[in-house]
Amino acid sequence: MIRTLGQRMAVRLPFSVQQRQLVFYWLVLLAPLPLAIYAIGLGRYEIAPGEVIDALVRMVVDPPDAAAAPDIVYNVVTRIRLPRITASLLIGANLAVTGVAFQGIFRNPLVDSNILGVTSGAGFGAALMLLISAGAGMVQLSAFGFGLLAVFLAYTVSRLYYSAPLLVLTLVGILIGSFFGSLTSVLKYIADPLDSLPAITYWLMGSLADVTMSDIPLLLIISVVGMAFMWAVRWRLNVLSLGDHEAQALGLNPTRLKLMIILFSTLMTSVAVSVGGVIGWVGLVIPHAARTLVGPDHQRLIPATMALGASFLLVIDTLARTLWSTEVPLGVFTGLVGVPLLLAILRINKTGWK
Repeated sequence: MIRTLGQRMAVRLPFSVQQRQLVFYWLVLLAPLPLAIYAIGLGRYEIAPGEVIDALVRMVVDPPDAAAAPDIVYNVVTRIRLPRITASLLIGANLAVTGVAFQGIFRNPLVDSNILGVTSGAGFGAALMLLISAGAGMVQLSAFGFGLLAVFLAYTVSRLYYSAPLLVLTLVGILIGSFFGSLTSVLKYIADPLDSLPAITYWLMGSLADVTMSDIPLLLIISVVGMAFMWAVRWRLNVLSLGDHEAQALGLNPTRLKLMIILFSTLMTSVAVSVGGVIGWVGLVIPHAARTLVGPDHQRLIPATMALGASFLLVIDTLARTLWSTEVPLGVFTGLVGVPLLLAILRINKTGWK
């Protein structure tokens, strides 16, 4: 099992491991809300937390008349920053929980939500629309569709082989992802270097700068349904992490259950990539961080991973848009932060991952 941070502090704190994990669990769960309120107030136009809360309450209880004089604080909070903050929370939670689900069903600490080619397929779909200068809606729709197509192709091709179906699915997914990655390189090669090529390159690095409220409904619906499913199968993920033989002995059909988890994970990853572009490291680093804090039991691990992933991407996005005058792509920032963070987690967990 993972050696938790709480175990390393056992000599210093007079609490049991379970009590310390419970404390970390609730701290992680409660973190996104205050972080979101604080992040909404940050930017070139500073807004106090009290004003942020007041604007959010007014948006729900008594929205101002559209014909009235514009309220700068209200507009900045509800029309500019709230959609972006909401998207960062949902995308971070999606990528993190799909990462922990894939690590559980494949029993591999190195896999994440990109393992079956979803990101590469979505990247190609977006690049294709950007090449022909399509609108933002078509870019997102194409990214979502090609992300699903990539996993569908991986599953269809893997059905041609009859041995170790999930292992073959993983290998074919890697191949399909490489194939779509090569197609994206072809599009970048033929793209106009002064027009579409910069747009393709920037999108593939990940950004939430262009998110509007119209992007939120689909993202919210798929995210809520997917997270509810992951919560519903939390104890089954515990069983699957023990191996297929143990799962069958307890009356589960591991192959069918894994395919269902892969389906929902694909939907969640595709919609996240279609809105925010390619954002790496979240699905790999956050599950390890959550296990370090709350332990490997998916009863707590899944909610903690969702909250920690949401908080992580929210902080990264806030730093990306506020540190410098020019916004830094999220994919760059998550790599710069994710690598040392994962190394620190590995240093803490000297006993490894099982």
